[in-house]
Amino acid sequence: MKQRYALLILLLSIHVLTGYGNNSRASQKVYEERDSTVSSRVNDLIGIPDEIAALIYSKTKDFPKQTQLAIAMVNGDQVSYYGTVNDQGTLIATDNRDRIFEIGSITKLFTSVLLSSLAAEGKIDPEEDINHYYPFPFHGERSITFASLASHTSGLPRLPANLVLTDLTNPYKHYGKEELEAYLQEMLTFDQEAGVKYSYSNLGAGLLGHTLSLSQQTGFDLLLQQRVFEPYGMNSSYVGTVENDERLVAGRDMTGEITPNWDFDVLAGAGAVRSSVTDLARFAIAQFNSSDKVLALTRIPRFKVDEHMQMGLGWHILTDEMGKRLYWHNGGTGGYSSSFMLQPEQKRAVIILSNVSAFHPETGTIEQLCFELIRNLNQPRKGEQP
Repeated sequence: MKQRYALLILLLSIHVLTGYGNNSRASQKVYEERDSTVSSRVNDLIGIPDEIAALIYSKTKDFPKQTQLAIAMVNGDQVSYYGTVNDQGTLIATDNRDRIFEIGSITKLFTSVLLSSLAAEGKIDPEEDINHYYPFPFHGERSITFASLASHTSGLPRLPANLVLTDLTNPYKHYGKEELEAYLQEMLTFDQEAGVKYSYSNLGAGLLGHTLSLSQQTGFDLLLQQRVFEPYGMNSSYVGTVENDERLVAGRDMTGEITPNWDFDVLAGAGAVRSSVTDLARFAIAQFNSSDKVLALTRIPRFKVDEHMQMGLGWHILTDEMGKRLYWHNGGTGGYSSSFMLQPEQKRAVIILSNVSAFHPETGTIEQLCFELIRNLNQPRKGEQP
């Protein structure tokens, strides 16, 4: 099992919107020597074993000062929350379950749920072309379907050619409807034929969100509010910026200094959502409801990437050697990194939000931690069958 999960970790990469733990015993020893009170404080907060507290410490102790992790571990309808602040390598427990973080590319899950919701009502066919929602022909007269955008099989490049990344501290702010339409009419290119290969595309997800908005003649933010956030009780989630939101955790750059938040315009569907682990835990629990056809549609495999992974609508679908499916997505912006792993059949999930920059060289340990925590949830407890 450990080897399998290690292999899966190697197959995954952080989906940074700009392009985008080896010695556990030693780490645990340092953890015990440097702050012997951490374990008890953490367990008082969320009631998880000391070994898990040590694991979290080993994966986060090298992050910059004042970086935070907010963690939700979901087992059935029970949720354990755990929050940490890193103070020069010392782990300090904090209750940040309701604090707001940029979630980056996890936004794409909600853009896909929006597609599924409209499909369930017969307002959109996922296999129909998006072209007729635009009052002009696409360059090269190539057709693009909704489903191919949600599953990253459209063949579109990662970013549009006319998005110039001159300011990595806020790269999407000035890319609007005018720029996107100019790209579609004059510069549209494809890296490969549609449906042939998985190729992760922020352009594709942004185009999906914008086209869904056009189809309903409603803003993307309002569509998400009406069709995703309100139905699933995600009361703290929103698109874009809320002025003076004291709940928002400041993003940190690679060195730990505060960095600007990212603003999105027409490509909001790729990464504009801000949320909390409390809201994302509610979204995870909703996935356990077998009668929810909207969410179920997003989890249906649509494209086989390789022997290890398939694509649904938004979800990356991994399968372990026991045949258990793991649904996954992560996200990264200039000041934040996140990971979401879900096992609806076992009714388990782990969500990690952080203000660790996606450009930090050790940000991959957040992914590793998420895998390790969901492995822990899958370990048989006393009196349980494996």
